[in-house]
Amino acid sequence: MAVLMRVWAKLEEGVIAFLLALMTLVTFVYVMLNNLYTPFYDLSDWLADKGWQGSSDFCLKIGDFFIGLAQAMTWSTALTKALFAWLIFLGMAYGVRTAGHIGVDVVVRLFNKPLQKVIGIIACLACLLYGLMLCYASYDWVATLYRAGVYAEDLEKVGIKLWAIGAVVPVGFALLTLRFVEVFIRIIRGLQTGLGLADEAGDALKHMMDGEHHQ
Repeated sequence: MAVLMRVWAKLEEGVIAFLLALMTLVTFVYVMLNNLYTPFYDLSDWLADKGWQGSSDFCLKIGDFFIGLAQAMTWSTALTKALFAWLIFLGMAYGVRTAGHIGVDVVVRLFNKPLQKVIGIIACLACLLYGLMLCYASYDWVATLYRAGVYAEDLEKVGIKLWAIGAVVPVGFALLTLRFVEVFIRIIRGLQTGLGLADEAGDALKHMMDGEHHQ
């Protein structure tokens, strides 16, 4: 079981890293293509003014080539948005595992440990209910999209249908639910009292105090 959990964690991190890298690559290529043709057009005009018509025409063809590639990549913005959606919904479960979600538990900490555990169990059950409800509802939504067979806007050229993008929603909420099951088990076993959320204010205060201490 421990090996399976480690494999799952590594796979989760690998998919997130892949999505980030692919988003960056697609955006970089599209931006570069949209900025490459202008220098060649300017150079073509300059060469034409100098009377070097042959070189001017050559630079003009290169500019046309790059602008053609840029126009052919109109799908890149839509693909980047789709990848970002996948990153968000897969990142939910990763955030629970790494305590990346921000939480405010100032009031909860005023109570004693047994009561904090009870509040943690109630909060975890609410999160589990939320995850299950959204997983079921989004599955029904994706099934409807699958039957419709509609292509995603601006992604027809690469053959991506709308259901393929939306499929990450039930998958993401299923993974989120499984992560909260882990949290629930840890709370029951006494390994933690709350949801294990990040305390951004507390971390900022700690860094401030450390900085003052070093000074």
